[in-house]
Amino acid sequence: MKQLLQTLIRKRNPNFSFDPALDNATLISFLWAQAWGILRAFKLVFHFKNPKMASLGRQVHFFNSRKISFGKFMKLGNNVQISALGKNGVKIGNNVSIGAFSRIIISTSFNHLGEYIKIGNNVGLGEFAYLGGAGGLEIGDECIIGQYFSCHPENHVTSALDLSIRHQGVTRKGIKIGKNCWIGSKVTILDGVEIGEGCVIAAGAVVNKSFPKNSIIGGVPARILKTRK
Repeated sequence: MKQLLQTLIRKRNPNFSFDPALDNATLISFLWAQAWGILRAFKLVFHFKNPKMASLGRQVHFFNSRKISFGKFMKLGNNVQISALGKNGVKIGNNVSIGAFSRIIISTSFNHLGEYIKIGNNVGLGEFAYLGGAGGLEIGDECIIGQYFSCHPENHVTSALDLSIRHQGVTRKGIKIGKNCWIGSKVTILDGVEIGEGCVIAAGAVVNKSFPKNSIIGGVPARILKTRK
């Protein structure tokens, strides 16, 4: 059974192999959980979507689903919410995993719609992430991202001292993250940032400026610690 399941999983992840210490009881528990996830994915039919072998956790919610598209083998953890309230919607690639309690939210206001969120192929996103798409957000293929990650492609205007900040409007430039990046837990990326492909961002970093490819980045505010050779 283990060999058969490993062959099936390799259709999604060609390099996958079970650890030799994995016992059959644990494997059966895993299969049971996956079966329920696949069954829950059939709720996508009610949103006029082909499930494409997706797996959904409990209490997954979609808003404006007609502007949500996704590839094969999408996996959403418990209590994930995806809102495509925006101009160009949410696009999720193949083999994307989004951890429990994450929020994928283009915008929350009906009077100033956001742009889009685009997540590439083979991206793994940890639990409790918040991805905003007000100014546009792109995450490249093959990125792996830790828990509590957040992206905020929008800034509030604060120049007028005699007017409430919430009434001064916003600026939006967008965020782009290149392919094959490793982003640690509790990283925050702010508006206008572009991260080159192959970068590594240390846990807890606050990234408020752009960095070239293959940079190793850390700190508050983030800076280049060294370069991958």
